[in-house]
Amino acid sequence: MPPITIKVLLAEDHKMVREGLRNLLEHEQDIVVAGEATNGHQAVELARTLHPDVIVMDIAMPKLNGMEATRRIRQTDPDVKILILSAHSDDAYVEGALAAGASGYLIKQTSVHTLIEAIREVIQKGDAFFSPAVGRRLLKRRQESLEKGGRGSTNVPSLTSREMEVLQQIAEGEANKQIAGSLGISVKTVEKHRDHLMRKLNIHDTAGITRYAIAAGIIENTGQCPM
Repeated sequence: MPPITIKVLLAEDHKMVREGLRNLLEHEQDIVVAGEATNGHQAVELARTLHPDVIVMDIAMPKLNGMEATRRIRQTDPDVKILILSAHSDDAYVEGALAAGASGYLIKQTSVHTLIEAIREVIQKGDAFFSPAVGRRLLKRRQESLEKGGRGSTNVPSLTSREMEVLQQIAEGEANKQIAGSLGISVKTVEKHRDHLMRKLNIHDTAGITRYAIAAGIIENTGQCPM
């Protein structure tokens, strides 16, 4: 019986990384790269049209970050498996990815052999897959939570999908008029979303939004915003 072919969508905005992943994955007989996305919106659209089995999703992408793209894709296709790739291994990133519906979390220093193992694992066994260090820390946190009666210690404000989009584009330096054109909404609506998210996050200026977006893994730190 021939092996099952696993259809993979790569969502990564760095061309060199994306091409490297494609070249390595296509050497595997049971894996085919069905498409490539360079931002979160494109990942959502390609997931809808290509119906991949697994999406390898960079966490920090322009316009729409990997966590929000994951959340939207999983809402329309709960069966697709999404593996988050990130340069960050902080607990907040991992917990955010899991809350969005990711099936695994791999740091970018992970070997390609581990990535291939993760792709096969989430399809063949349906198990979640984590980089070893992330998995150990996550297990420890869950055990500590159970010992405390299951009470979580995080208190993350809940933003709507539209507020997340507006937040990301503000953090990327876009003006209200640019955001309005990009999202197909009025400038007044952008201002309304901006006010709402700033109140929820208790942030009072654009620099604060940018720092929050970097800390949450929504955008990458280019070195232009002091932390």
